[in-house]
Amino acid sequence: MTPEQKDGPLLQIRNLEKRFDVDSGFLESLKFRGGKLRRDTRAVHAVNDISFDVGRGEAVCVVGESGCGKSTVARMVANLLTPSGGSIHYDGQRIDTLRGKALLPIRSKIQMVFQNPYASLNPRMTIGQTLEEPTRYHNPGLGSGEIRDKIAKVMKSVGIDPTWAARYSHELSGGQRQRIAIARALTVDPEFIVADEPISALDVSIQAQVLNLMLEMQEAHDITYLFITHDLSVVEHFGTRVVVLYLGSICEVADTRTLFSAPKHPYTKALLSAVPSLNDDSPSHIRLKGEIPTPIDLPPGCPFQTRCPLANARCRVEKPEPFAQSDGALVACHAVEEGRTDAGMTLQEAV
Repeated sequence: MTPEQKDGPLLQIRNLEKRFDVDSGFLESLKFRGGKLRRDTRAVHAVNDISFDVGRGEAVCVVGESGCGKSTVARMVANLLTPSGGSIHYDGQRIDTLRGKALLPIRSKIQMVFQNPYASLNPRMTIGQTLEEPTRYHNPGLGSGEIRDKIAKVMKSVGIDPTWAARYSHELSGGQRQRIAIARALTVDPEFIVADEPISALDVSIQAQVLNLMLEMQEAHDITYLFITHDLSVVEHFGTRVVVLYLGSICEVADTRTLFSAPKHPYTKALLSAVPSLNDDSPSHIRLKGEIPTPIDLPPGCPFQTRCPLANARCRVEKPEPFAQSDGALVACHAVEEGRTDAGMTLQEAV
């Protein structure tokens, strides 16, 4: 590894795209149009030409409403899905094209914690077997005693009694199951963890415990996170930087403090206005109007233009590219670029 690679971002995503075909068969793609039989294949455009970096030791949060492509990005980074376009580089090495045995070193470095701990753990395996399987697979040189010691150490680190190794997942609560899921990821000593909404299926009282555990693991094991969530209050507590997605496209990228203190994109402002606050001086909720486009038939121009109160003719034909702001944020918005957000009309007035 060169010094430049070591000092550069740990993860680099460039022009990443993912499409899912809707018409799976030949006959399904045949359509009558203009009195003629034509073949027309449709696809869900889940992720559309996004680029961002994740630095070493960061916790980068990807946010947006349901269906915006957050989980698809997570699965492509974890190499569970193959991109339709673009590239993913980890520590200077391109990983989205790796297959088979070439993926093994990356699997031990990049681990994933899934959303639902009730579905991500095998109910037929004990906790000990669940943790032993990845440990033995990625460390074939370890003996049985060493594996047991490693599993016990990892279980203690996530606050689970090692004597529970003989239990099954149905004997544990949701929070305890998610701790086991985190422990499973830690058994292979990863550098990077992709967490796909890891607390959304848990009770609110347990969410803070799991989040604090993940922060402790970050400090103890020098872990970098790509954290997928729709809960902006979690982002403010956990994230170092935020990537805002809408219909598979990037709206804004900024460090957490900048995003919450000075959001710029109209969609980011609408998202933040929906976060409950005890501050009476906080702005009222921004209610977006207009049709939500389908990812099968994306509108031309800006993907947010059908709901944006600041959209003009340019927004309807030209897709904005992210450009840098003075505070380091990246914003993909023609209105911000042209200074129309301060032209005597606030979002609330427009809506």
